[in-house]
Amino acid sequence: MRLYVYDHCPFCIKARMVFGLKDVPFELITLLNDDIETPTRMIGKKMLPILEKDDGSYLGESMDIVRYIDDNFGGAPVLAGPTNPEIQRWCSAAGPTLMRLSMPRWVRAPLGDFATPEAVAFFTRNKEAMIGPFDEQLANSSALIQEMQRWLNELEPLILSSQAVNGILSADDFELFPTLRMLSIVRGIEYPAKVEAYRQAMAQLTEVPLHDDIAVSA
Repeated sequence: MRLYVYDHCPFCIKARMVFGLKDVPFELITLLNDDIETPTRMIGKKMLPILEKDDGSYLGESMDIVRYIDDNFGGAPVLAGPTNPEIQRWCSAAGPTLMRLSMPRWVRAPLGDFATPEAVAFFTRNKEAMIGPFDEQLANSSALIQEMQRWLNELEPLILSSQAVNGILSADDFELFPTLRMLSIVRGIEYPAKVEAYRQAMAQLTEVPLHDDIAVSA
């Protein structure tokens, strides 16, 4: 099986996670962010992740991929645990701050998605329409990081285990870990102890590395 992704994309991280958690072999292929032709040929639109199954058919939508692998490969299911609505609320509420921190930094990091000037320009044009000029967001880094620190402090008591946010792997882990992985591109974040333990443990369990080593400052 082949999984087509953007390295930065949180939806792609959801799909990658299940392969690591269930020890299912696959080939990871990173596309340039401005590659419209490849995903359109596969599923009719520019959207990743896309799973190419062994029979040559394609499956889009991150959680559809997760459920397909969870139901058909490996051992115990990874979506069986209880969910906590506070996790989804936190991810949604922290999202605007997170996007303003992460988006301008992704295009400044050595990611395969942005290996060409054209890919950087494509992403920048589309995302600046959402959050405003990247340079302005970078200039506001200090205030945004302080705001993110407050969100992380709010998250801390919600984490019950470093290996599953609610104590048992659930759909919430497929929301929270991709969110925290997005944040790892930001240099200067101080993670509360339980948040740090969770993101490190999940990176190891899912075999999805964090971006700590290539994190970008303002």
